[in-house]
Amino acid sequence: MKLHLPAPNRVFGVSDTLGVVGLVGLFVARYIPVARLIPFWGCTFREQTGWPCLGCGLTRVADRVAHFQFASAWHVNPLGTVAAFFFALMAVVTVLHLVFAMPVPRLELSDTEWQRVRLVAIALILVNYAWVVVVTRFPYLLT
Repeated sequence: MKLHLPAPNRVFGVSDTLGVVGLVGLFVARYIPVARLIPFWGCTFREQTGWPCLGCGLTRVADRVAHFQFASAWHVNPLGTVAAFFFALMAVVTVLHLVFAMPVPRLELSDTEWQRVRLVAIALILVNYAWVVVVTRFPYLLT
């Protein structure tokens, strides 16, 4: 694993894209009730099967994180909550980078390290999906 710290700059990069997406997403979640405004908003997979999809709850997570209801967001979708915090962090990093020319560190991983990251990501997604299934299909197990 190698960590590179470039010279101070204002070059728009991948981290800035994630920051802008996070900023826009949290702004929309905070001030625009998307789920109530769009009549077809919802999970077609869940409507057809009764089972949640991998992304079920992400709109509610964004809404709850944007309204500072962190425990409720965590209950709906823990990995989605972590992602929302990551996007919020990237929004702060983007502002610092573009306004104050703060250098954004770049991390390089070897092939073996990338393979480990992928395996951990898959495991986290499966555990998170199991949680979402229990919360939506079997909530009585949590009481």
